[in-house]
Amino acid sequence: MSQDRRDLLGDAAIEVLAEAGGRGLTHRAVDAAVGVPIGTAKNYFPTRDALLRAVAERCVEQYHAIAAQVAASEAGPTDREGLVAMLRGLLANLAGPGRPRMLAYLELRTEAARKPWLSAILDQVATADFTGFERAQRAAGLPVTPQRAASVTLILHGAVLHLLADGPRTLAAAGLDDLDRFVRSLLEAVYPESPNT
Repeated sequence: MSQDRRDLLGDAAIEVLAEAGGRGLTHRAVDAAVGVPIGTAKNYFPTRDALLRAVAERCVEQYHAIAAQVAASEAGPTDREGLVAMLRGLLANLAGPGRPRMLAYLELRTEAARKPWLSAILDQVATADFTGFERAQRAAGLPVTPQRAASVTLILHGAVLHLLADGPRTLAAAGLDDLDRFVRSLLEAVYPESPNT
């Protein structure tokens, strides 16, 4: 079976999952999204669990590819301002072009609450997030502890949920209507710049 065809079906399944949710992820919907004969997705992924596994593995592949691109294109933040720019850019991407991938990932996380094998696949992304964000905070010269770094990551993860829902009053209440201000406030709360705090 062609790896290119598997990837194409996996990418289409991500789009279906993002648009239609877990209940809308069917073999027929994936076939329709790609424009292939009915039964093609089922030939590659015979069961719904196989389809979910393929989507999860594709999401993990895409996550690592994006992380590698970011690492290759820039050395990472070297100061607080660089970290602000990086985090603001990540949040803006997830609210914009990265939205379908993130919606699919969150749908998978919901499924994973009932499927430990799926949780094990997706755990790679969460673990990499905690490690990557801690590394970025250290590179920016902040006084990092594991607890502080984890707090920043957890708050960013929570912010993503609100950005995806896109409720204007909620975004305003959370400060997410201004991503620059949100990131600066987050870092100030966890890493106050004043030496007296």
